Amino acid sequence: MSYEMAVGLDIINDDIYTSYRSAMTPLLEEYGGGFRYDFKISKVLKNEENRPINRVFLIYFKDQASMNTFFNHPDYLEIKSRFFESSVKHTTILSEYEVL
Repeated sequence: MSYEMAVGLDIINDDIYTSYRSAMTPLLEEYGGGFRYDFKISKVLKNEENRPINRVFLIYFKDQASMNTFFNHPDYLEIKSRFFESSVKHTTILSEYEVL
């Protein structure tokens, strides 16, 4: 069983976002997480929230508790502050679900 999220981002600085991914991935893996799919998107045909999206990915964790612990971990919050906030303008959570 795992817990997954499909996420859409509006990335405004790809180089800084790449640094974010590099910095956060080892911690993500410590929490049993990773990325199943990752796409750069050139055209969005429908968007209910009207926030631009140019990147879509599926992130997974071993369970929802691990996801919550990861996203609240002080090391992750420092990485997010250092890289994510200056490289991503919008975040859209497309879906969250448990895989049985």
